[in-house]
Amino acid sequence: MQRRSQTAMLAAASLLLAAGCSSGGAQPEGGDSASAAPSKSAAASPGATPESTAPPAKGSVKVTRTLTTGLTSPWGVAVLPGGDLLVASRDTGKIVRIAADSGKKTELGSVPGVDPGGEGGLLGIAVSSTFGADHQVYAYFTTASDNRIARMNYDEKRPPGNQLGAPDTLFKGIPKGQIHNGGRIAFGPDKMLYAGTGETGDTGLAQDKDSPAGKILRMTPDGEPAHGNPDADSVVYDYGHRNVQGLAWDNDKRLWASEFGQDTWDELNLIEPGKNYGWPEVEGKAKGGSKGSGFVDPVEQWKTADASPSGIAFAKGSVWMASLRGERLWRIPLDGTKPVAAPQAFLKGTYGRLRTVVAAGDGTLWLVTSNTDGRGTPHKGDDRILRLKVS
Repeated sequence: MQRRSQTAMLAAASLLLAAGCSSGGAQPEGGDSASAAPSKSAAASPGATPESTAPPAKGSVKVTRTLTTGLTSPWGVAVLPGGDLLVASRDTGKIVRIAADSGKKTELGSVPGVDPGGEGGLLGIAVSSTFGADHQVYAYFTTASDNRIARMNYDEKRPPGNQLGAPDTLFKGIPKGQIHNGGRIAFGPDKMLYAGTGETGDTGLAQDKDSPAGKILRMTPDGEPAHGNPDADSVVYDYGHRNVQGLAWDNDKRLWASEFGQDTWDELNLIEPGKNYGWPEVEGKAKGGSKGSGFVDPVEQWKTADASPSGIAFAKGSVWMASLRGERLWRIPLDGTKPVAAPQAFLKGTYGRLRTVVAAGDGTLWLVTSNTDGRGTPHKGDDRILRLKVS
């Protein structure tokens, strides 16, 4: 599993049995079935000061420009210092740089060892918290045998197509499958690396604390268990997930995650270390009683036809959630950890499947479509990146 420790995947929370909600067969994503130690109480990094200003119940979205078109199976996006974007292509294994001012594309190169298939391939990417000094690009990708995380040196002075150094594998042995490979990675406010994984259609892995599948992982930039994890010798941060697809932190450094449901409910979860998010025993909210005892309910839930969520971002006091099957952008306004109002949908059906949304740092968002992934209906110019002004 991890090259330095094969036996250290034990989570701290106890496994409690609960009555199941749905026992149907696994469905593909968007398918036709649908740092210092974080605070234990709010999943926030130390030093967080709660905000008191809640956003309005109703917001707005305006597409201000199309940054670029003609992307092939875009998946992960990372924002470089200065604002340019790095975009990973799931099916080609390539990373391209897109200038934030002109939309010009520059190919960095291909990640060696990527084995695309189904929902696997080159998935999430991130740049190190100290990118200005080390120029490290991190990637989560599927190989012939597993999902893994590696980092590469990025040298923009080299010729296009040859700007990535050899990958240094930090963590390997994450189970792979045709479906539910997870893949989102991001550096948190604590400068630790977080990764969302899927259970590959083998539902039992989500509750197996010896497996990194169906979890959120938290590790140092070198791939070691981060200080303050529920188990000091494990990268497992929480468990009981079906397929984590989005990771984002709010202004108070709380971690939020989006998750594919099976037949009934997709989820937005507030992540707390060591907690059990219920899959496959519970899908969506347990609705009280003994069912779901010991499991954490999602903060919001959606019918799978309306969401099939992928990337999320936090801006203007709200979580913004890109939806694949739902073909819309959801806004979830928050007052602390509680929704201010019901989720609000934008751009329904306008741009097709939506894969990734990223905060641009000035209150605007980058939104990436996903119509060339084999499940969408590509139109001229797909796939594309849009700039959004939101409130």
